Amino acid sequence: MTYRAIGLMSGSSLDGLDVAFVEFVHNAGIWNFEILAADCYTYDEEWKNRLQNATSLNALNYQRLHADYGHYIGAAVNRFVEENNLHYKVGLVASHGHTTFHEPQNRLTAQLGDGAAIAAETGLPVVSDLRALDVAFGGQGAPIVPIGEKLLLRDYDMYLNLGGIANISFNDEKNYIAFDVCPANRVLNIFAAKEGKEYDANGAMAANGKVHEDALKKLNDLSYYKQPYPKSLANNFGTDEVYPLLASFNLSSADALRTYVEHIVQQVQSAIGNRQSEIRNQKLLVTGGGALNSFLIQRLSEVLQPLKAGVVIPDEKLVQYKEALIMAFMGVLRWRQEYNVLSSVTGAARDSIGGAVWIGQEA
Repeated sequence: MTYRAIGLMSGSSLDGLDVAFVEFVHNAGIWNFEILAADCYTYDEEWKNRLQNATSLNALNYQRLHADYGHYIGAAVNRFVEENNLHYKVGLVASHGHTTFHEPQNRLTAQLGDGAAIAAETGLPVVSDLRALDVAFGGQGAPIVPIGEKLLLRDYDMYLNLGGIANISFNDEKNYIAFDVCPANRVLNIFAAKEGKEYDANGAMAANGKVHEDALKKLNDLSYYKQPYPKSLANNFGTDEVYPLLASFNLSSADALRTYVEHIVQQVQSAIGNRQSEIRNQKLLVTGGGALNSFLIQRLSEVLQPLKAGVVIPDEKLVQYKEALIMAFMGVLRWRQEYNVLSSVTGAARDSIGGAVWIGQEA
């Protein structure tokens, strides 16, 4: 059976809305996929500010933003359909939304982007609120991409996504485990912005900096890193805890970037080292914007060499749009009424079929 779906992802780095149109084929219990079209619609300064400041709004203005952003997403989907000549080819849309509040300890997670508004704008069936049911079942609601890794990317047993937050997955023989490792691009981009740049291209500034050992030790001593999985991070951990800590050392941007790159690779090294004996295939598939940071990948390869964990960077479409791809896949699984969130990853009471369905057209 063949499904064609659009997946949407807005990450904590606020670089834009990722859109991927994917064809999925299910045959004899095996899933295959092809990304047929993909794009990233960069946020203008107004939308960046609105999303970044969402958690400071009162309840009414937050709900207004939720609706506005849903209509914005719907308009982006219509633009994408038009630009790629996808009229009458899209079966459904699956939207992650933009995470604002994430308090799984209080059974709460919130993603901006009203699914009803997306359905109204596009006239297409929409799946949204993909994390909510898992959190209601007592799970972390994150990471949720492992279902796609497990069923779509079967050649690997370790997966690292270097987005605004770095998260890692392990598909060992007994179980599937995943968790948020540490903030990544969200913090790197703040220091790059101090030099008037959106990001540190290829890690060039970091490569010219020096590691500040005291700052690195303070970062590595943060209590989150001592917590057992399942665990997940809210976006504000990077902006409200990690960034102020590193900024307090008054380092140059280059030294701050270099120190933080080292922090990321050491936390990934620790995560892999703690589970290495249970992994059959030592290849690590790395995706997300950080996979294009050549200095970060160089350092990651160097620190993982003693663990014999080989770093694999796939084709650029998969690097940049893996999460949008998996949102589309989760939408398809929701449509089929099949489990799309794994409790072994999130710590929920059970696997769940996550997502609210909105029908935007007449039956």
